[in-house]
Amino acid sequence: MQKYIVCLFFGFFFVAHAQVQDSLELEFNEYLGYVKKFHPIAKQADLTLSIGQANLMKARGGFDPKIEADYERKEFKGSEYWDRLNATFKIPTWYGIELKGNFEQNQGDFISQTETVPDNGLYSAGISMSLARGLWINERMATLKKAKFFREQTKADRDLLVNQILFDASLAYFDWLQAYLDREVFTNFLSNAEIRFEGIKKSAEAGDKAAIDTVEAKIAVQNRALELEQANVRFRNKSLELSNFLWGNDNIPLELQPNVFPDTDLAADIDYTLEILGKPLDSFTVENHPKIKSLGFKIDGLRVDKQLKTNKLLPKIDVEYNFLTESPDVLNSFVTEEYKGGLAFQFPLFLRKERGDLRLAKLKLNDAQFELDNAQIEIRNKVLAIYNELESFETQNVLIYDIVSNYQTMLSAEERKFSFGESSLFLINSRESKLIDAVLKQNSVQNKFYSAKAKLFKSLAVNPENL
Repeated sequence: MQKYIVCLFFGFFFVAHAQVQDSLELEFNEYLGYVKKFHPIAKQADLTLSIGQANLMKARGGFDPKIEADYERKEFKGSEYWDRLNATFKIPTWYGIELKGNFEQNQGDFISQTETVPDNGLYSAGISMSLARGLWINERMATLKKAKFFREQTKADRDLLVNQILFDASLAYFDWLQAYLDREVFTNFLSNAEIRFEGIKKSAEAGDKAAIDTVEAKIAVQNRALELEQANVRFRNKSLELSNFLWGNDNIPLELQPNVFPDTDLAADIDYTLEILGKPLDSFTVENHPKIKSLGFKIDGLRVDKQLKTNKLLPKIDVEYNFLTESPDVLNSFVTEEYKGGLAFQFPLFLRKERGDLRLAKLKLNDAQFELDNAQIEIRNKVLAIYNELESFETQNVLIYDIVSNYQTMLSAEERKFSFGESSLFLINSRESKLIDAVLKQNSVQNKFYSAKAKLFKSLAVNPENL
């Protein structure tokens, strides 16, 4: 598949790094903005809104006025058996009431007496309604109510989908940042080892140092080179993982070039980017969580379904009344003495189908309510745990910073003693290895700290508006 290269000079996407020639910085907020705008999953999330609107339009179609026409004619061996025309205009309304107008014209040699109407046709205007089943709720009403709840549910579901893809993209960025920082660590310490090797080599040639010290210094260079190569592989792999979230506006995947690097000062704007800045624990309300809202609208729809199934336990009593006239243009021609009416009654004796449907509706409603109760507890406890985790990482970051600083002080002191001939290369390498481990651990703690912030972002199900 054809791939565009991210290094294209998107002015809004990258900021040139002041200290690295021909390098480009991919800032966190610009990266997430690009993911939210162009990633297929983010676009797919917007489709859920369209689905909700389409369902609502479909449900409203149940109340659209309708025109119906039925025409048939039969001629055989020179005789006109019949010529029938029946046209109806219907207007469904909310409470099982239907307004309708009708025109009927029947002619022919074999028309029955019951079908006989005036030569110019017969007009009627009337109303039909359900008196028991279908009066307060019917299929049309239930479908429209459920469609409205489903539309609101799709809004909450869209926020959850967008939040999930931004969360995954954030973790990929943090891993990419850690791999970059680890690579920088080994790059710097490889440079130190090479400088130290050259100095010891010259001292050995001058007779100030033992020749075996050059071997130990060389081994240190080789170890640092090996660690740097491994770090380079990890960085390239994390760059590829990050590329999974970068797409162009034509649904074309993008690929990072080696000269693109992450924002190393991420702590300054991560809360602002994820929009979790200034959200203390006491401000969190589980009722505003998109997942809780989604489940709430789902339950509302199931309640409507339960009402419909309950209503079907009632007998079906449909009544109809129509005024009849030959002159619809004359208003007083519609009189109560000339009419057509009817009544239909239906009631199953055992109601097994209706009672079974109602029982299933109640079970589905109970199941959704249990799911809602469980989700509320899970979300509340997860948010509490993440706040505790973030508080702990604040302390861990201070501790690991002090540890790195102290290891750096010990290494500097050991190098100074070595310059006076009071220490050995073995001790320097040992101090340096400890420092490297501490710095790598610092990068790891920082990554976990950022990941905890991303978990808070996911637990709150934030859909950032500023991206």
